[in-house]
Amino acid sequence: MVAPQKELKTSGSQTVKKIVVLDKDKKQCRTFCAVLAERDYQAVPIHSMPDLDRCLQKGHCLVVIVDLDTVAIDNRVIRDLKIKNPGLYFLCVSSDRVHPELEDALYYHIYACFNKPVDPEELFYLLRSIFEDEANPKNQHEV
Repeated sequence: MVAPQKELKTSGSQTVKKIVVLDKDKKQCRTFCAVLAERDYQAVPIHSMPDLDRCLQKGHCLVVIVDLDTVAIDNRVIRDLKIKNPGLYFLCVSSDRVHPELEDALYYHIYACFNKPVDPEELFYLLRSIFEDEANPKNQHEV
């Protein structure tokens, strides 16, 4: 049996909105995607910034989860991605509690940053609220 996917209604048709997991550690990325799939979220493993750019150009992506321990990313990159994709939610995971190099991005563009190991209940609570907010047109707001 195939698990149902979290869906958002757009333009009168059903479109599956995906979660992209950006992590250079392929095994860790697959494991994270499997955890998301257990809760019926469609997750796409991505292992590089060029792969992320190609994925975002295709659309249908609502959330990007970036592992800051394996991916070198800075304020400028996140700001540029957010400008190109204003409805995109950036979540980060990291074993470090402080990221001074991402101060502006954390303030303006990153929706949440989780410490490793990620508490699944906290993550799924946040994802559920993101998907519910996006599915409810009267809750739409400028990003």
